[in-house]
Amino acid sequence: MRLLGLQVWNRKQAGRIVRVMASAALLLSLFSPAVWADHGGPHDEAEPGTESHMAPEHSPEEGADPSASAEEDATAAPEEANHSEAGRSETEQYAATLEFTATAAGQSGLKTENDLSPNARSAILMDADTGTVIFEKNPHEKLPPASITKVMTMLLVMEELDKGTLKLDDQVTTSEYAASMGGSQIFLEPGEAMSVEDLLKGVAMASGNDATVALAEKIAGSEEIFIRMMNEKAKELGLKNTHFSNTNGLPAEDHYTTAYDIAVMSRELLKHEEIIQFTSKYQDYLRKDTDKPFWLVNTNKLVRFYDGADGLKTGYTSEAKFCLSATAKRGSFRVIAVVLGEPNTKTRNAEVASMFNFAFSQYTNVPIVKNGAEFGIVQVEKGKQSNIVLKAERPYSVLMKKSDATDLNLRHELVLAEQLKAPVKKGQEIGKLVIYNNDQSLGEYALYAPEDIDKAGWWTLMKRTMAKLAFID
Repeated sequence: MRLLGLQVWNRKQAGRIVRVMASAALLLSLFSPAVWADHGGPHDEAEPGTESHMAPEHSPEEGADPSASAEEDATAAPEEANHSEAGRSETEQYAATLEFTATAAGQSGLKTENDLSPNARSAILMDADTGTVIFEKNPHEKLPPASITKVMTMLLVMEELDKGTLKLDDQVTTSEYAASMGGSQIFLEPGEAMSVEDLLKGVAMASGNDATVALAEKIAGSEEIFIRMMNEKAKELGLKNTHFSNTNGLPAEDHYTTAYDIAVMSRELLKHEEIIQFTSKYQDYLRKDTDKPFWLVNTNKLVRFYDGADGLKTGYTSEAKFCLSATAKRGSFRVIAVVLGEPNTKTRNAEVASMFNFAFSQYTNVPIVKNGAEFGIVQVEKGKQSNIVLKAERPYSVLMKKSDATDLNLRHELVLAEQLKAPVKKGQEIGKLVIYNNDQSLGEYALYAPEDIDKAGWWTLMKRTMAKLAFID
């Protein structure tokens, strides 16, 4: 007998062929853009168009439009704008829509949660400098974060880079396990070597689950140990409603966090300013000079379409829906916006744009101490060093409503918890910097010892005592 032009010997063989062909058809259907458009992709971050990331026939420089591989309908303007944007490209329409949404939000004096994020299950808007919450909606509800999980993963990577235990040009060999990750990926092959820098691009831009696990294994030896590090860091940051079960955010039991906790870990990540060079890029390449170039297009479209947006991380699973931890900076004012459980990417991006513009239109960031500036000296009792010179590790500022930021008489005061005694450990909290307008306290910053100070020996202490006595009349 013959089946579709193939010679077969019996019904059993024919049945086997039919089953194989049916399976192949099903697999092909899973990769159909139409199916992805309906279901958001089979795995985490599989927002239609983001996960293929296959190298195009032509590079962007040769005329290919990177918006063509944007996440689900990200370049298409919402239906409400279509009639007024006729004749313009989809990319222009999308940018105009974000601008319109942001402008409307800023001009209407929005105050309620329904005004800013009516479709999000949970949301928060935070000043990145002070940690002041500007707006919140169910901020402590435990929810699956999808790929926003990678904010914590990237934070631990950046800490290792700062320590010097990891370098951007270090090569990482991909394990079988890392290469087996589903969902969004950069298609690492077992045994493939890639630099930490390129893997970090793959995580920050393409949300690569395989790249995430490869970095985790490089740092900790195994994903399991790295997950313990993630949970320890969450505890250190005071994130009481967060627990991680994997490094990438793929659906897992006992894997949850909150909008507030995400904002806190995002704020911590932003202290490592180098991360912005990865999260702010809209497009790049991996393996560019090989026969398998891989085109990266950022899943966070706001970095291209919203003025000042430069990070941080998108997320999607069928359980978590569409999520985003985003940041934008204008002048010296940086804000963080987190939304969880949005119905689609267009709504997610539009509501985050509204949150951003609300912050930029209603609030201002007033600088108090510039980054690197000296602002106080703390005496250390019985230390090898007699004092610590305090320098700002980052700009210190105060968040104020624009309507209140007039006729200011700002000052700051160093307040110690107690007399500082040696030994002192680097990172030990030693007091706070309190900011006042006249006599009204506007906010405060915790201060930490910038270095270790050991206890002085008896001979050093005696010499100091004798020196003091010499100046006594």
